[in-house]
Amino acid sequence: MFVVVQPFLVPKRATGITLWPFIVLRKKEQKLDNTLINHEKIHIRQQLELLVILFYLWYGIEFIIRLIGLKNWDKAYRAISFEREAYSNQSNPDYLKQRSFWRFLKYLHS
Repeated sequence: MFVVVQPFLVPKRATGITLWPFIVLRKKEQKLDNTLINHEKIHIRQQLELLVILFYLWYGIEFIIRLIGLKNWDKAYRAISFEREAYSNQSNPDYLKQRSFWRFLKYLHS
Protein backbone atom coordinates (compact mmCIF):
# COMPACT_ATOMS: atom_id res chain seq x y z
CA MET A 1 0.00 0.00 0.00
CA PHE A 2 1.25 3.45 -0.96
CA VAL A 3 -0.21 6.81 0.09
CA VAL A 4 0.17 9.53 -2.53
CA VAL A 5 -1.14 13.06 -2.95
CA GLN A 6 -2.54 13.69 -6.43
CA PRO A 7 -5.53 16.06 -6.25
CA PHE A 8 -6.40 15.67 -9.93
CA LEU A 9 -7.11 11.93 -9.41
CA VAL A 10 -9.56 12.49 -6.54
CA PRO A 11 -13.18 13.17 -7.53
CA LYS A 12 -14.48 16.58 -6.43
CA ARG A 13 -16.90 15.08 -3.91
CA ALA A 14 -14.17 12.99 -2.24
CA THR A 15 -11.18 13.58 0.02
CA GLY A 16 -9.45 10.41 -1.07
CA ILE A 17 -9.79 7.37 -3.27
CA THR A 18 -8.26 3.91 -3.25
CA LEU A 19 -6.83 2.66 -6.52
CA TRP A 20 -5.08 -0.54 -5.50
CA PRO A 21 -2.33 -0.50 -4.31
CA PHE A 22 -2.50 3.28 -3.85
CA ILE A 23 -4.42 5.48 -1.47
CA VAL A 24 -4.72 8.77 -3.34
CA LEU A 25 -5.42 11.90 -1.30
CA ARG A 26 -6.40 15.42 -2.27
CA LYS A 27 -4.15 17.22 0.27
CA LYS A 28 -0.79 16.46 1.87
CA GLU A 29 -2.07 17.04 5.42
CA GLN A 30 -4.64 14.25 4.95
CA LYS A 31 -1.79 11.75 5.35
CA LEU A 32 -2.08 12.49 9.08
CA ASP A 33 -5.82 11.76 9.22
CA ASN A 34 -5.84 8.28 10.75
CA THR A 35 -9.59 7.86 10.27
CA LEU A 36 -9.38 8.64 6.55
CA ILE A 37 -6.36 6.39 6.07
CA ASN A 38 -8.08 3.55 7.94
CA HIS A 39 -11.19 3.99 5.77
CA GLU A 40 -9.06 3.65 2.65
CA LYS A 41 -7.13 0.68 4.08
CA ILE A 42 -10.45 -1.11 4.50
CA HIS A 43 -11.02 -0.56 0.78
CA ILE A 44 -7.54 -1.98 0.05
CA ARG A 45 -8.53 -5.17 1.88
CA GLN A 46 -11.88 -5.33 0.05
CA GLN A 47 -10.10 -4.92 -3.27
CA LEU A 48 -7.65 -7.71 -2.50
CA GLU A 49 -10.47 -10.06 -1.50
CA LEU A 50 -12.18 -9.51 -4.84
CA LEU A 51 -8.96 -9.60 -6.87
CA VAL A 52 -9.18 -5.85 -7.57
CA ILE A 53 -11.05 -5.97 -10.90
CA LEU A 54 -14.10 -7.71 -9.41
CA PHE A 55 -14.17 -5.06 -6.66
CA TYR A 56 -14.47 -2.23 -9.16
CA LEU A 57 -17.08 -4.11 -11.19
CA TRP A 58 -19.15 -4.92 -8.10
CA TYR A 59 -18.74 -1.36 -6.77
CA GLY A 60 -19.98 0.14 -10.03
CA ILE A 61 -22.94 -2.20 -10.41
CA GLU A 62 -23.99 -1.77 -6.78
CA PHE A 63 -23.74 2.02 -7.10
CA ILE A 64 -25.96 2.03 -10.21
CA ILE A 65 -28.54 -0.19 -8.49
CA ARG A 66 -28.52 2.02 -5.39
CA LEU A 67 -28.73 5.20 -7.50
CA ILE A 68 -31.76 3.87 -9.39
CA GLY A 69 -33.45 2.93 -6.12
CA LEU A 70 -32.53 5.99 -4.06
CA LYS A 71 -32.44 8.60 -6.85
CA ASN A 72 -29.74 10.50 -4.97
CA TRP A 73 -25.99 10.38 -5.74
CA ASP A 74 -24.76 10.85 -2.15
CA LYS A 75 -27.26 8.43 -0.62
CA ALA A 76 -26.44 5.83 -3.28
CA TYR A 77 -22.70 6.20 -2.59
CA ARG A 78 -23.20 5.87 1.17
CA ALA A 79 -25.41 2.79 0.67
CA ILE A 80 -22.77 0.77 -1.20
CA SER A 81 -21.79 -2.20 0.98
CA PHE A 82 -18.06 -1.41 0.69
CA GLU A 83 -18.63 2.16 1.85
CA ARG A 84 -20.98 1.12 4.64
CA GLU A 85 -18.32 -1.23 6.01
CA ALA A 86 -15.57 1.38 5.70
CA TYR A 87 -17.57 4.21 7.28
CA SER A 88 -18.84 1.96 10.09
CA ASN A 89 -15.33 0.88 11.06
CA GLN A 90 -13.03 3.72 10.02
CA SER A 91 -12.60 4.93 13.62
CA ASN A 92 -11.48 1.52 14.87
CA PRO A 93 -7.72 1.24 14.32
CA ASP A 94 -7.85 -2.51 15.12
CA TYR A 95 -10.68 -3.33 12.74
CA LEU A 96 -8.54 -4.89 10.02
CA LYS A 97 -6.81 -7.12 12.59
CA GLN A 98 -10.12 -8.71 13.58
CA ARG A 99 -12.06 -8.41 10.31
CA SER A 100 -13.31 -11.63 8.77
CA PHE A 101 -12.99 -12.49 5.08
CA TRP A 102 -15.61 -10.81 2.82
CA ARG A 103 -17.02 -8.92 5.79
CA PHE A 104 -18.54 -6.34 3.43
CA LEU A 105 -21.30 -8.89 2.71
CA LYS A 106 -22.74 -8.12 6.16
CA TYR A 107 -23.38 -4.59 4.88
CA LEU A 108 -24.99 -5.61 1.59
CA HIS A 109 -28.54 -5.62 2.97
CA SER A 110 -29.91 -2.67 4.85
